[in-house]
Amino acid sequence: MKSDGTILPLKIIWEDGKEYIIDRVLDIRRAASLKAGGCGLRFSCKICNKTKFLFLEDYKWFVEV
Repeated sequence: MKSDGTILPLKIIWEDGKEYIIDRVLDIRRAASLKAGGCGLRFSCKICNKTKFLFLEDYKWFVEV
């Protein structure tokens, strides 16, 4: 969490226990996931040199794969 209260994801822990560090958060905005069907804050993140979308919806995180 930043000093202004903004929540930032640091890493993803997959179901099998594998961890992926988030290299950089590129953008934060309200958006819907076209693939997963949810809606909330969308975090555009660089993970292993690829841009991925993470969503925070009602205190639950999910990844658009």
